[in-house]
Amino acid sequence: MQLSPVLKKRKGIASSHSAMADHNQEILKKIITTLAVKNEEVQNFVYVLKQMLKNVETNSEQVLGDLETEYNLLYTILDELKEDMVTKIKQERASKTYELQNQLTICTKALENSEELLEFANHTLDTANSDGLSQAAKQIKDSVTMAPAFRLSLKAKASDNMSHLMVDFSQEQRILRSLKFLPVPGIPEIDASECLVADNCVTVVWRMTEEDGKIDHYILEYRKTNHEGAPRLKEEHPWMVREGIKETEFTLSGLKFDTKFINFRVKACNKAVAGEFSEAVTLETSAFNFNLDAATAHQNLKVEDHQAEWDASGGKVQEIKVRGKENRSRTASPANSPARSVIQSPKRMPSGRAGRDRFTAESYTVLGDTLIDSGQHYWEVAFEKDSKAFIVGVAYRTMGKFDQLGKTSASWCLHLNNWLQVSFTAKHNNKAKVLDMSVPERIGVYCNYNEGHLSFYNAKNKQLIHSFRTKFTQPVLPAFMVWCGSFIVQTGLQVPSAVKSLQKRNSGTSSSNASLT
Repeated sequence: MQLSPVLKKRKGIASSHSAMADHNQEILKKIITTLAVKNEEVQNFVYVLKQMLKNVETNSEQVLGDLETEYNLLYTILDELKEDMVTKIKQERASKTYELQNQLTICTKALENSEELLEFANHTLDTANSDGLSQAAKQIKDSVTMAPAFRLSLKAKASDNMSHLMVDFSQEQRILRSLKFLPVPGIPEIDASECLVADNCVTVVWRMTEEDGKIDHYILEYRKTNHEGAPRLKEEHPWMVREGIKETEFTLSGLKFDTKFINFRVKACNKAVAGEFSEAVTLETSAFNFNLDAATAHQNLKVEDHQAEWDASGGKVQEIKVRGKENRSRTASPANSPARSVIQSPKRMPSGRAGRDRFTAESYTVLGDTLIDSGQHYWEVAFEKDSKAFIVGVAYRTMGKFDQLGKTSASWCLHLNNWLQVSFTAKHNNKAKVLDMSVPERIGVYCNYNEGHLSFYNAKNKQLIHSFRTKFTQPVLPAFMVWCGSFIVQTGLQVPSAVKSLQKRNSGTSSSNASLT
């Protein structure tokens, strides 16, 4: 049934009105939403203003109280100083009064004695006859000779001058009149050229761009990073804080350099307020970092990052776990499971030893996961004293899975044997040299790849244990063996200054074990 033109027109008008109503309704909704959002913003701002007004009241009361405390302290100090000065004046007056009064008493008595003698002499002169005058004269002469007046010093024993106890506080008055509120401390400036990075310690040196005698202390913050240049807003590591620093330099010691750089910033503080942080500086903290490569470890070794432990029950169960782990890593997408070793270092070895099996048989060995193909490197290892056997050294990654450290030309090491007969030896290419010294609790390993130096030290006192001199023909890896025991490796260490000095001193001398190199 077709609609008449009139009905069509009416329907069109109704549709148009409906569309317009919907449009107006939509506009009204947007206006309401905008107004609601704005109202919420204004309400929040009103709350902030009220809170700020409350804070102003609270903070002003606090600073008024602090001001009263400071002035009371100033009054107390002035009262104490005044009391001390008044006491000194009174003591000086008492001392001088005593001396002068004592001297006055003595002089008065001497004068009385002299007057009596003078009166006696005059009387004798007037009344004595010629016979008695001679005797009286002798008596008077003897009395005069012994008179106190002739033994007195006619110089005052104390001065009446008190001018040395006068005060002039005009300078202090000027200082007091210049008292002001504490200014916000200036911004320090870190002098990167004076900063020192050595022995896993960092000494940071800074200076104030403006003289400020009211600085109470400094706050130093530092953060590890792998990014050179200006610090980034977002970093994996948080800022660490050192407070209460009194000098314009500070040394952080005992650090582990497991990142390439460290950011530093510092700010000055007086008793009331802290200033702004300085421009941050980035210092390089290069050191040798590696983990133990579990893919190379003998099945009887439990390996995790930097520690390994002998496990007599290892074997098939552990092998199944490792294989399952490797299968999962192969099936995982690169985006979801990136290789951690690739991210940490370009020299990190991929999982496995280039398709070779892990060490087996009696080669209870595990290698590090980072190649050494240049430069100087240092790491330390602490082992369980009751281990039946322990080995530390370096090896080529081409070492066979049945090979034992020190018994091939591909490895250099120190070997501690506590089984049956105790021995401590240096080994290479199946040749051993007995080391006539006690075994240290912790051993430091120094490897200078370019010079072909491999040295072992007592990590505590840096005493040289043994050195190898050779020419490495391919990259080497840190290597370890443990049987019925455990060990922990400490990485992120710089070559100690003491080791550098010893190596430099011994660089011109021949190796003590040329037969092993």
